[in-house]
Amino acid sequence: MSKTYVVGFPRIGEQRELKKALESYWAKELAFDEVAKVASVLKERHWRYQQDAGVDYISSNDFSFYDTMLDTAVMLGAVPKRFRALKKEEQYFAMARGNDHAAAMEMTKWFNTNYHYIVPELSMNDTYCLDAAKVIGEYQEAKVLGIKTKINLIGPITFLALSKRIDGGDTFELLHKILPIYERLLEEIALLDDEVVVQIDEPVFVRDNAPKVLSLIKPVYEKLASVSSVLKVIVMTYFEHAGEALKILVHTPVWGIGLDFVHGKENLAGLGQIANSDKHLIAGIVDGRNIWKNDMDATLTLLEEISTIMPKERMIVSTSCSLLHVPLTLKYEASMNEEIKNWLSYAVEKLDEVTMIGKIFFEGKSSLSAQEQQFYTDNQKANENRRHSTMIHDNQVEQRVGSITKFQRDGLYEERIKIQREKLNYPDLATTTIGSFPQTAEVRKSRGDYKQGRIGKEAYEAHMKAYIDHCVAIQEKIGLDVLVHGEPERNDMVEYFAELLKGFGFSQNGWVQSYGSRCVKPPFIYGDISRPKPMTVEWITYAQSRTDRIMKGMLTGPVTMLNWSFVRDDKPRDEVSKQIAVALSDEVNDLQNAGIQIIQVDEAAFKEGYPLRKEKSEAYESWAVRDFKLSVAQAYPATQIHTHMCYSQFNDIIHTIEAMDADVISIETARSGNQLLKIFKEVGYKQEIGPGIYDIHSPRIPSVEEIVTQIRLLLEVLPKEQLWINPDCGLKTRKWEEVEPSLLHMVQAVEQVRAF
Repeated sequence: MSKTYVVGFPRIGEQRELKKALESYWAKELAFDEVAKVASVLKERHWRYQQDAGVDYISSNDFSFYDTMLDTAVMLGAVPKRFRALKKEEQYFAMARGNDHAAAMEMTKWFNTNYHYIVPELSMNDTYCLDAAKVIGEYQEAKVLGIKTKINLIGPITFLALSKRIDGGDTFELLHKILPIYERLLEEIALLDDEVVVQIDEPVFVRDNAPKVLSLIKPVYEKLASVSSVLKVIVMTYFEHAGEALKILVHTPVWGIGLDFVHGKENLAGLGQIANSDKHLIAGIVDGRNIWKNDMDATLTLLEEISTIMPKERMIVSTSCSLLHVPLTLKYEASMNEEIKNWLSYAVEKLDEVTMIGKIFFEGKSSLSAQEQQFYTDNQKANENRRHSTMIHDNQVEQRVGSITKFQRDGLYEERIKIQREKLNYPDLATTTIGSFPQTAEVRKSRGDYKQGRIGKEAYEAHMKAYIDHCVAIQEKIGLDVLVHGEPERNDMVEYFAELLKGFGFSQNGWVQSYGSRCVKPPFIYGDISRPKPMTVEWITYAQSRTDRIMKGMLTGPVTMLNWSFVRDDKPRDEVSKQIAVALSDEVNDLQNAGIQIIQVDEAAFKEGYPLRKEKSEAYESWAVRDFKLSVAQAYPATQIHTHMCYSQFNDIIHTIEAMDADVISIETARSGNQLLKIFKEVGYKQEIGPGIYDIHSPRIPSVEEIVTQIRLLLEVLPKEQLWINPDCGLKTRKWEEVEPSLLHMVQAVEQVRAF
């Protein structure tokens, strides 16, 4: 009987093969047929990993060349008008990345993760039609290999909830157009085999949904789950508890319901509803969002608790969500501390955890082979070792953090900004960038050579300083008002600091997909955090010495450090964040004492850390604001503090942003016009704002006229005295041939606007 389940699997490849193939294709160095071959190899490899581990329910259609929400839009025929003349892969990638003639579709965060999805654009005037080729093709591809898969789909309610109407109105008004296409898709799927399991992802069910949304669940799933007796429809939820939605789902003819017991422990309270129905429970008990080795004894205890309510014969052991959110395999971590490595589990290792837990739970420990018994014993030892390791606890850190009394900087904003304006003397519509400049192959090679010992410190620093000189010279030539050093020494805005802070660990190959071909390598927090020595002062002061213009110091904020890391699970997140904030406060103080007058403390991931349930938001806001303010508490009134936030809908947190009390905030707005900015005006936001003036996630170069139009839209909302002009994010992933003309056009556009 099938009893083990994986919600989804990473797709980028254990050596980032898909990333490399895609980028070669975009650079016109590789034909798309070759990219497709790479994809086929990866799909088979990933299916085999799961098959060899003994996973019963393996996914197809969890693979994507860019993003599954984008795939779903294509499947439904929801292609915006500006892309319809394009063909096949050209159309697909233009939707995601833009082209010379059309801006890319908006991109934002997938719930409270660091994965980005493409936001579908819908209209009542559009006609939608089914394109099932990818869905059907992947199932058949696996079947030819002798692997029977479940088919993963993003559900219609989640799809509509995460889309936007370009003609105004509620996306759910389009359900009557979308739902029949899902029905036709399921009819086609039903022709594939005598029995097909279809996993329909509805993560939106774990949010606080309005009654109107909840009212859609029963009619939608009565239809979808009744299309064919051949289909076993599973509605999958994750990242939180399903609460109100679960009460409705149990009264539909779905075969199974997936619940996350790692991040939604409240799901335990709803088990009786499933137990009293005929539904199967897909119990998410192996964490798909973190990298710590599963504590099998604790998990088995949880499963036994679940089974006191839910019949075992209708239980299936699963990952809590897709393994997309963790690295692929530990096997390439050759240089990691062996003790720490033994505490970790990536996607491939989690497969063995799922199957081992399933075997013990359903068959008992006596059923284990000698090899399996050793695996279980090793798991117990690793968890015990981690609990008592001397690497984790630092009494000095705990004492210092516990004794902190200064939690915010001196002076009100209105007082500080007068001092700053007089001292810094920057113009209205001041131009700057968010921080990073292109990470060229030469820069990456130099960093790699230094880390691997192929070049010495002197040669490495000479290379980095030469690049900083280059960045400074280009910015001066372009005419930017406030400069940055370009961050050549930084591999990543979080990992760089992780390598310099005690208590953080990092990997060689722990890559996770962020969007498209963009991968990040999150550090992990295993112990108490402290700053042994200054981290940025030498680089920033060198850059300032190369120019008479203002040079910004660049730090990553405590909440973003936390949210973009794999965080220890043996200590509350708010306590970990506070330790980071104290360490950063020392860096802020060192920078200002070294003569740096503007310090940007980025909180790019502030919004994505929000709990998905409002009842939990107040606690998060309280400590997140506390720790941002704590990190800059040493800043003098004359030191201007900037922050940057990514992909945020600010309507519901605008007062929290005010409470952070930064002097200047930059935000990503390039793909959404001036809509995000309006909330700042509505609440009478006082601080200065740098709305993203062009989209850096697309390779296209905006024209001067385009940017002038964008600035004038901003000026319809806020006065020029309150506005800074900048790109919408860092320029690390772009090429110099894109960056220079784009920034030049930005400065020229500002000059035009200032002239009127």
